[in-house]
Amino acid sequence: MPETTGLTNNTASPAQSAPVARKFFGLLNQRPRWGLSWPGRFVLCGVVLLAGWMFTVCIYPFLAETDRVDGNILVVEGWVHEFGALAALKEFGSGAYQRAYTTGGPMEGTGTYTSDGNTVASLGASMLQRVRFPADAIQMVPSHVSGRDRTYSSALTLREWLRARHIAVRGVNVVTEGAHARRTRLLFQEAFGDDVPIGVIAAVNPDYDAKHWWRYSEGVREVIGENLAYIYARVFFHPANTAKPE
Repeated sequence: MPETTGLTNNTASPAQSAPVARKFFGLLNQRPRWGLSWPGRFVLCGVVLLAGWMFTVCIYPFLAETDRVDGNILVVEGWVHEFGALAALKEFGSGAYQRAYTTGGPMEGTGTYTSDGNTVASLGASMLQRVRFPADAIQMVPSHVSGRDRTYSSALTLREWLRARHIAVRGVNVVTEGAHARRTRLLFQEAFGDDVPIGVIAAVNPDYDAKHWWRYSEGVREVIGENLAYIYARVFFHPANTAKPE
């Protein structure tokens, strides 16, 4: 009988048996490889377009969440515009709040803390007064920390201010604007800890249609910028390395 040993298992595939072309003294070589066919390219383009469409439609509602908790502390980020202050006024009237606490550190361009009156918290208090918020229900809690991680530093300052005055905190609802909401909630939760429920109210900017944010330059700047900032806060932010409030 003819010998057949070795013929079954040692048969090489065309890719394995194809010669390898070499150039430049063997520094470069050429091997057979898999590549996308035209149908494969169409499928890949379809997947990319679908992912882009889902991102465009879903990213704003994800970032600009409104989710209240059963809280007794109402916080207003001091940098909000008039429409944000109006949202705070409406929230104050519909909840069991004693006061609204405005937060924020030194104004941009000042370099460092100079006085409470030269802080974003003070600016927010003035904005609340402008929309006829009850004057005796406004409480500034300015942070002395400037520079990076301002939202977290403001939240930390508020936490220490409440603790120093032995104010019981059942829950905190923060009024902010648009796509900043999810990051605000994340950073306030980091500051107050898991034992304190944190809610957020996202005031809608009337200057552009949030459902079609990509049609407006302001919407593009806000959504893309806040998306990157949220990723940073979620992945790279380390509270232990952040300056403590004075």
